[in-house]
Amino acid sequence: MVIVVTDSCASVPEAMAAELGIEVVPYYVHSMRGTLRDNVDMPADEFYEWLKSAPEWPTTANPSAGEYLEAFRAAARRGTGAVAVSMTGTGSGGYQSALLARRLAETELPGFPIEVVDTQQVAMAHGWAVIQAARAALQGLSLSEVVAVARRIAEQAFVGFTNDTLEYLQRGGRIGKVTSMVGDLLDIKPIIGMRGGMPAPLGVARSRAAAYKRIVALALNRIPEGSTIRAALMHVAAREEVEKFRALLEERYSVLEWVIAQLSPALGVHSGPGTVGISIIPDAPLG
Repeated sequence: MVIVVTDSCASVPEAMAAELGIEVVPYYVHSMRGTLRDNVDMPADEFYEWLKSAPEWPTTANPSAGEYLEAFRAAARRGTGAVAVSMTGTGSGGYQSALLARRLAETELPGFPIEVVDTQQVAMAHGWAVIQAARAALQGLSLSEVVAVARRIAEQAFVGFTNDTLEYLQRGGRIGKVTSMVGDLLDIKPIIGMRGGMPAPLGVARSRAAAYKRIVALALNRIPEGSTIRAALMHVAAREEVEKFRALLEERYSVLEWVIAQLSPALGVHSGPGTVGISIIPDAPLG
């Protein structure tokens, strides 16, 4: 059986990753509390509570090739091949680490094929590619077929976020300081999605309610109204707030599956507490 490997930024809920047999390689968060393995050394809820008053802003780092190689070793003990499904290689170095690990594995794990997929996505848009690839593997699909599923889902996925402030994106270097200051002064709610493998502004709104409706409208441009979809409600320490998307999606789509996913700390430091968003994919046979 093919084993799916991914990184913690996919934000796949821990129980789901365990159920699907996914090998997860953690990113890192560097802070005054030391170097933390993403979602391993500190529970996300505790991390985000601390983040609200952190005296210095944390930074993040991708896993090394050695850490991906260890995941491939673990996969080789359970399966016949591995597919590593990475967050965007444009915005992070994890994809390159996985590629290097694959080259190292050619010598150490002969006869164990490994493929690496750059989703060009983040959060649960990346996560859906991981989940559906793992489900395809459990159905007995071949390595090339699992790769095809991961790529197709990543291309089809829609992702959109909003927050009350642009401050966190500015601190994390994702937008300029002037843009952040202007946005906060005007009290606009940024709408962030993916463009060319990088987080990018998709629009603004004057209230959270308007931002939520705008995100769903953008999703409709990608996946037609009335489609059967799988939906992830994503948040950063805002579990109750993100539930407001549920009714908006049910008005427009037939939702086959819901996943509630809190973004991993390595992602959350770039968007900040209060972030909410959705990622949806059209339902389709895996094979």
